[in-house]
Amino acid sequence: MAKARTRGARVLIWLAVLIAGLIGVNFAAVQFGGGAWTPQLALDLEGGTQIVLEPKLAEGDSISQEQLDQAVAIIRQRVDASGISETEITTQGGRNIVVALPGEPDQATLQRIQASAKMEFRPVLAAAPATADGSTPPPAEPVEESSSPEPTDPWDQAWVTPALQAQFAAFQCSDVDPTQVADPEQPFLTCSTDETAKYILGPVAVDGANIADAQSTPAVNQQGQATGGWAINVEFSGEGPEAFEAVTRAITGLPEPTDQFAVVLDSSVLLSITSNTIITDGKAQITGGFTQEGAQSLADQLRFGALPVSFQVQSNETISPTLGASQLQAGLIAGLIGLLLVIGYSVLQYRALGVVVIFSLLIAGTVSYLVVTFLSSTEGYRLSLAGIAGLVIAIGITADSFIVYFERIRDELREGKHLSSALETGWSRAFRTILISDAVSFLAAVILFLLSVGNVRGFAYTLGITTFIDVVVVALFTHPLLRILSRTRFFSSGHRLSGLNPDELGAVYRGRAKFREPVMAGGKGGKSAKEAQRRQTIAERKAAAATTGKES
Repeated sequence: MAKARTRGARVLIWLAVLIAGLIGVNFAAVQFGGGAWTPQLALDLEGGTQIVLEPKLAEGDSISQEQLDQAVAIIRQRVDASGISETEITTQGGRNIVVALPGEPDQATLQRIQASAKMEFRPVLAAAPATADGSTPPPAEPVEESSSPEPTDPWDQAWVTPALQAQFAAFQCSDVDPTQVADPEQPFLTCSTDETAKYILGPVAVDGANIADAQSTPAVNQQGQATGGWAINVEFSGEGPEAFEAVTRAITGLPEPTDQFAVVLDSSVLLSITSNTIITDGKAQITGGFTQEGAQSLADQLRFGALPVSFQVQSNETISPTLGASQLQAGLIAGLIGLLLVIGYSVLQYRALGVVVIFSLLIAGTVSYLVVTFLSSTEGYRLSLAGIAGLVIAIGITADSFIVYFERIRDELREGKHLSSALETGWSRAFRTILISDAVSFLAAVILFLLSVGNVRGFAYTLGITTFIDVVVVALFTHPLLRILSRTRFFSSGHRLSGLNPDELGAVYRGRAKFREPVMAGGKGGKSAKEAQRRQTIAERKAAAATTGKES
């Protein structure tokens, strides 16, 4: 008895450590990470920011549905990369893209979404510090015709005509038009995004659509040793490797700034890169004193920046919740009703075992809340009404696990086993069933999460979390608690209110080769007699029939 109690208590201690750990990481997120003790709410319950993007098209041009769908997919990737969940991205009027973000997104997220122009790699033909002398420069484009030989390559200095050089001398960063759609086959004037430098850029050498991947990694030197900084590894596909090799072969070794090429996004130079070597395999590493956050942000922009057409922000406004507090309250009430029904059924069906159900549900709810709150503080997860539905369904999943376990124990008692033996045998059989059932639910949640978007992903997310927690609670709380309770006189003696009374369950075997007395047809005895009669063996039925025949 003492050993069983000790074993059960030891497992409960591990559960207490787990809960304390969750409280600790939530405390750390609140104190040092700007988190909160309550989950963040999604767009449907809290409201947020709505950004309408309008395509920048030349006069007479139009955007196809395929281009629009591709743009939506890329913008969704950008938003997902920023760690924001429950975002709604839709099209409007077959032309615009509407991005609705929950809460108040930070400036970096807004810039990542608004930086929606087509990404290009252009060689730097000339560069100079930006000035602000207040003079009125001539128009930056179109470039005037000249008698110079016709340039052949994007990096050809013949593009820099006297007329273009004069425009560049008077050019200011305030002249950059973010709505301008630059001709990919002509040079143009622009500035860096921080407006500290201005450039003459040649025609497009590599299209941003050819970027296959971009990842931020710790920078290393040629000996493979970490330098303490961060780098961006870029990989090209399609025509990208060949085009990138051509531009690096042409500009490597040239004097500054002609040994550089610029990454252009939204008509501005996102990044100016010096070519130190010829890249022949389409894989380049960009370094330059990046911080970890800066490298990650630039990698995201490179990876998700190549939209099929350019977009500009038409409007940016705050929106109210699409559902609101009343729906949230209704969802919580529905969860409470479901919880009360489960508790009521457990008490009626399993008597005192219903108390185990109540405490197990409380533990499951506590762990789920702490996990969701932590993910909300650290991973940007937001709880939507669909997510709440996933939590409500979890009550049924957890209750199902209890029923499987309790019924396995009762089956063992009906076979005449002692409670301690029935508990362990029933657990070994029930746990396999619980694992299989939860594995199916978890797999369904994963598939739903991967194939869906928006609120449906929130439902799948919470369903997957709570399904995993169900296994943890049953293994670390429900079973150990029953181990301890089985050693109490109330449960071990089979009290009629314990829910584990062998007589009421219609036990067949009494132990030590003793079977119960045969139950006569039409015999009395209430519920236990009916249960026993229903569970008669063939031998018992024959004995009962013989006895009835003699009496008649």
